[in-house]
Amino acid sequence: MSLGRAAIVALGTAVVFVAGVGLGQALEDDTDAGGTQTLVRTLNPLPLAPAARTTVTVATTAGP
Repeated sequence: MSLGRAAIVALGTAVVFVAGVGLGQALEDDTDAGGTQTLVRTLNPLPLAPAARTTVTVATTAGP
């Protein structure tokens, strides 16, 4: 491997490394944008209406 080719490979490796570090920093800085929010809410039961108080009378007639 010639010296010029080794320098190009080393320079390319350094560029990829720096780009990877920059991408990693950019992704790490964006963690607060899409956080999760949890809400806790307690529901109280509604009061029930009182039951109907009606009396039903059924009259039957005797047959012939």
